[in-house]
Amino acid sequence: MADVLHTVANGVSWITLNRPEAMNAVTWDQRERIMALLDEASADPDVRAVVVTATGRGFCAGADLRGAPSIGEQVPGDVARTIRRGAQRFIGAVLDCEKPVIAAVNGTAAGIGAHLALACDLVLAAESARFIEVFVRRGLVPDGGGAYLLPRLVGPQRAKELMFFGDAVPAAEAYAMGLVNRVVPAEDLEKTAREWAERLAQGPTRALALTKQLVNASLDGDRATAFAAEAAAQEINMTTRDAKEGVASFVERREARYEGR
Repeated sequence: MADVLHTVANGVSWITLNRPEAMNAVTWDQRERIMALLDEASADPDVRAVVVTATGRGFCAGADLRGAPSIGEQVPGDVARTIRRGAQRFIGAVLDCEKPVIAAVNGTAAGIGAHLALACDLVLAAESARFIEVFVRRGLVPDGGGAYLLPRLVGPQRAKELMFFGDAVPAAEAYAMGLVNRVVPAEDLEKTAREWAERLAQGPTRALALTKQLVNASLDGDRATAFAAEAAAQEINMTTRDAKEGVASFVERREARYEGR
């Protein structure tokens, strides 16, 4: 059985981690496969939304370093290079995907698994889900973008609390602090993810991609940069068929029919 399951249906690419016996601790090969699928989703006009989820009780229990390229005798720079090539590329692939990405968190999301979920554009969590900044328990600095993602979601004080203590955050608490968009009963997680993803897949896909880029970039720049990017994005967007359809449907007082082009 494949360690990453993949299907495409109704315009949605479903990426499912499938090592339930290891609580879906993610291997190097799995990360490469997921990055490739996200890249394919960006390039495929028939894919208009992505869902990342997992089998079993865990969403992703962190990194499983088995299968990582051997670097032989370690010298200064090797660790930083491994992080850049591995965890940071992995999280960057989610942030840079040109289609909206939904995390359907079915269980524990720890370490890089938590960052995988939090890098997604929308996060659905089962009631049994937990989020753990586990790095401090191992004497490590959070990698895979943790110190970048968390302050943007919950502010610096709460982010430091999560990363300094490494306590498990239950789904309801994660929702209250703004880490997730919605908490649902476990039996409703897949159905809700499907409903959200298929709704996104009916939307103006290029406008959503540009909106994602604007929101992500806005957290890093000043107002003048954000306003210039917004104007440029709208200029690009107005060349799309979906934008023309959206305007026409408004004028004609009918439902818009978006094609993702």
